[in-house]
Amino acid sequence: MSTIPPYLKKGDTIGIVCPAGFMPVEKIQTCISVLMEWGYKVKAGATAGSQFNYFSGTDEQRLHDLQQMMDDDSVQAILCARGGYGVGRIIDQLSFKKFKKNPKWIVGFSDITVLHSHIYNRFKIASLHAPMAAAFNNEEYKNEYVQSLKQALEGEKTKYTCAITPYNNIGNATAKLVGGNLSLLSHLIGTRSDVDTDGKLLFIEEVGEYIYNIDRMLYQLKRNGKFNKLAGLIIGGFSETKDTTIPFGKDVYEVIYEMVKDYKYPVCFQFPVGHIKENYALKIGVEYALHVGQKKVQLSEE
Repeated sequence: MSTIPPYLKKGDTIGIVCPAGFMPVEKIQTCISVLMEWGYKVKAGATAGSQFNYFSGTDEQRLHDLQQMMDDDSVQAILCARGGYGVGRIIDQLSFKKFKKNPKWIVGFSDITVLHSHIYNRFKIASLHAPMAAAFNNEEYKNEYVQSLKQALEGEKTKYTCAITPYNNIGNATAKLVGGNLSLLSHLIGTRSDVDTDGKLLFIEEVGEYIYNIDRMLYQLKRNGKFNKLAGLIIGGFSETKDTTIPFGKDVYEVIYEMVKDYKYPVCFQFPVGHIKENYALKIGVEYALHVGQKKVQLSEE
């Protein structure tokens, strides 16, 4: 059984931290304003807008900031302002002693996959793979994808649909949802944060990678048995992919299809999740029903 953190109500406090890459504070301001318009209080951590080389602070500063927010009883959810790279450098130093007793929603995607995977694998606590601060800018907070974050935080059961593709494998499955960024999922194999995919719905997404590298990471998951006992597979956005001077010979979705075509469970391609505008909020560790039909694809929270 998964532990579901308490859903938010008006007047609750959302903490904002940058546990990985640097983000200028002005790019976080719209997010803060909108969260307050939604009826929440906002507590910005020390890493919001701070910088140490690539990162939003030294490892020690990022660790301390995230730890403080996790342990702060006045904070009901933690929104990671951006991903990038860096959570894997501090994950083993984080204490979850207090968090286990009083879980709260941790929100983000990309490098935040490390946190999601670690929290669910180690403690069976649900978290939220969802848009971060940059998604609020340029009035994009009005779109259905950022609004899905609000709905998820408030406990609304979500139901998403997407277009069909010829690569889909028809079928139905109901199971707990796990997954996130492919680079991070492959990076976590063999660690204490590794995701257990048996009997689960797995979703994967990626950005800015060479096609051959995606092929390599998929083989790493496949050789590790991550695809063998899935209930279903959801392929999200694989955006801004790159090819080598001598072309790999297939596009990214052909590569993924070749990897998974022989499995019998339902598979859907190009689901709206990832480093794209079309990035729906998904609850890690929560049960969803996946329907992959000939006329529509639907993912609905149970």
